[in-house]
Amino acid sequence: MCFLRRPGASASWIGWRMLRQVIRRGLQSFCHRLGLCVSRHPVFFLTVPAVLTIIFGFSVLNRFQPESDLERLVAPSHSLAKIERSLAGSLFPLDQSKSQLYSDLHTPGRYGRVILLSPPGHNILLQAEGILQTHRAVLEMKDGRSTFIGHQLGGVDVPNSKDQRVKSARAIQITYYLQTYGSATQDLIGEKWESEFCKLMRKLQEEHQDFQLFSLASFSLWRDFHKTSILARSKILVSLMLILTTATLSSSMKDCLRSKPFLGLLGVLTVCISSVTAAGIFFITDGKYNSTLLGIPFFAMGHGTKGVFELLSGWRRTRENLPFKDRVADAYSDVMVTYTMTSSLYFITFGMGASPFTNIEAVKVFCQNMCVSILLNYFYIFSFFGSCLVFAGQLEQNRYHSIFCCKIPSAEYLDRKPVWFQTVMSDGHQQTSHHETNPYQNHFIQHFLREHYNEWITNIYVKPFVVILYLIYASFSFMGCLQISDGANIISLLASDSPSVSYAILQQEYFSNYSPVIGFYVYEPLEYWNGTVQEDLRRLCSGFTAVSWVEQYYQFLKVSNISASNKSDFISVLQNSFLKKSEFQHFRNDIIFSKAGDESNIIASRLYLVARTSRDKQKEVIQVLDKLRPLSLAKSIRFIVFNPSFVFMDHYGLSVTMPVLIAGFGVLLMLILTFFLVIHPLGNFWLILSVTSIELGVLGLMTLWNVDMDCISILCLIYTLNFSIDHCAPLLYTFVLATEHTRTQCIKSSLQEHGTAILQNVTSFLIGLVPLLFVPSNLTFTLFKCLLLTGSCTLLHCFVILPVFLTFFPPSKKHHKKKKRAKRKEREEIECIEIQENPDHVTTV
Repeated sequence: MCFLRRPGASASWIGWRMLRQVIRRGLQSFCHRLGLCVSRHPVFFLTVPAVLTIIFGFSVLNRFQPESDLERLVAPSHSLAKIERSLAGSLFPLDQSKSQLYSDLHTPGRYGRVILLSPPGHNILLQAEGILQTHRAVLEMKDGRSTFIGHQLGGVDVPNSKDQRVKSARAIQITYYLQTYGSATQDLIGEKWESEFCKLMRKLQEEHQDFQLFSLASFSLWRDFHKTSILARSKILVSLMLILTTATLSSSMKDCLRSKPFLGLLGVLTVCISSVTAAGIFFITDGKYNSTLLGIPFFAMGHGTKGVFELLSGWRRTRENLPFKDRVADAYSDVMVTYTMTSSLYFITFGMGASPFTNIEAVKVFCQNMCVSILLNYFYIFSFFGSCLVFAGQLEQNRYHSIFCCKIPSAEYLDRKPVWFQTVMSDGHQQTSHHETNPYQNHFIQHFLREHYNEWITNIYVKPFVVILYLIYASFSFMGCLQISDGANIISLLASDSPSVSYAILQQEYFSNYSPVIGFYVYEPLEYWNGTVQEDLRRLCSGFTAVSWVEQYYQFLKVSNISASNKSDFISVLQNSFLKKSEFQHFRNDIIFSKAGDESNIIASRLYLVARTSRDKQKEVIQVLDKLRPLSLAKSIRFIVFNPSFVFMDHYGLSVTMPVLIAGFGVLLMLILTFFLVIHPLGNFWLILSVTSIELGVLGLMTLWNVDMDCISILCLIYTLNFSIDHCAPLLYTFVLATEHTRTQCIKSSLQEHGTAILQNVTSFLIGLVPLLFVPSNLTFTLFKCLLLTGSCTLLHCFVILPVFLTFFPPSKKHHKKKKRAKRKEREEIECIEIQENPDHVTTV
């Protein structure tokens, strides 16, 4: 065997080309043998997946358990805030703070909280009787301690800014803390108390029509987070029915022999049973369910049905005169190489998302489940669905009806029957030869693409508008990427009509003037009597409203005209005079004394800081945190700052963006490593550009659509990487390997070969998302928006942007044209020689 060397081509280039050919043909040969194996043992490959589904499906019902720790799920797993909380809790135990004003500095614990809101134009302070009645009703409930925080007012009207006396207010907030720390029995009692508290608030709302009551308990966030799963059950079933219907209709033809409606139906069911099996494995391994896992069925469906529709397209491209087993093997050889590659990329990207580098537990758990789903999806497609394809091929070869499974009558018999009977039972080729070149050309999507769309999109007058469209798309995407915001607000994961969301909206409206109370903990001995230290403390607390024993003590010394400039006098007056006065006794829990002999020392103390904020309180609190922490390293005073909300905010942006960066790096590395090995290097290059364009487009447009970077949107961005590769890769690789005369002809053949499967899958995917709109949950709204943008941007690139841009840029098709001209010239020369050597024969012909 000899190889022709193109002039100017290097030996290494030829070597890489040969290696690519060997790898490609080796993979195709393996997939061909896999298809033969499935076609020869269809019952085995049909039975094994079904048995696995039955076995693992029961575990879904028996071992189902929801995740109860919401902080563990959505807060960064490793953060400085958790270390600060641990230190603050060791210095100032929670049990010693429950009777104080700002007792939720370590952890909220068990509590009941209510906002009383007066009607517009009314003063809540004039409704003291109703407020006290509500307060007394709560106090009459047993099993808990309470603290009345009467100064927490919202919608305050202060006539004189210097006086700061309140004239009126629209809302008042009362919080009741429960003593449940450290005891499982007390915690159960506290949980029961919270349930009764919420029932009482609903009852009191009916009794008091002069103001509104909005209640919240410590379990409210957890309950409203899992409420999404309950609300979405029926909608997911509707979504499944829509996908089944779309897949069935899009797989049908007028030709009753070659139509495959049941294969479209069985393809969707294949993905469903593989997802059930994956869920069973998850629960058997002690996994706990949470609402973010609602996205897995949609993610798995988008990838699985792509394999289903590609196998159907591969079946249509096989020759009808072959035995059905060989046709199945040829379809596997044609399709499963690309499907294996895309499934591997899914596994790599979500596997990296499940790595220890991911700092959000919800993202990690989701990615672990998605990896299992992808593996089972791949196995079920080539086994269970492949067996279904074998049986359907056998029915087609024996000329059985694709729906009724009866023999298709002859043309003479049909001529004697009514028109409706001919329409139902005709295979569409009674008038022509049965061995038509490609009888599947009559599929309505393929016919539309071939006869209408391909000619329109490659028209020279359409291309300028496509370029303008892409510039608009890129501009909006870029603008959105500059406005990305962190989604540390847990409200974005709750049911939208839940009490927690209503309470949070009301609190944001009326209680957003101040930040949460920030604990300022000095954890080392400090010379508080030193003037320099006092000045440093004042400078650190500048810009905050401080509730400080230090300031109160300094003021006490000044008013009492007491000098305490040394350690012994400072501590003696503090212990024996200041802290014994009733108005200052609550500061006892804010100072830790140690005694060495007769000498006392202050080893730690805490202050409270409140920052003035605007409507975007969360963003400003993060800025305050970023400002204070560096000062603890730069100043001589060693301190930490903490509030329970810091656990959710601390480095959240970095925590949620890390998985998508790791996944993107994995995709890039995979494509670069296969750049000179698989298919064609220009195909990988175009694939990288396409995936980047789609990913940035989805990221920018979802930001403009008010979607923040939370765990759900990050998971959708990881999925976008794979979904775009899933649909663009077959189209691009077919284009770069095509040998037509022009790029336009190459892109037409690529669209004709893969456009039907792409359109079928994306259409089914987008239609299946519609029911998510009717789930009243912020989580499903985010899921719907992100996945809608993913499908739409991918569809835009596959059918509009790439078909036009590929006609402008490499790979060039000129050398193919030159080769064909050279062959034609060589053939003409051979014919001339034959004419000269045997003129009589030519004359006879």
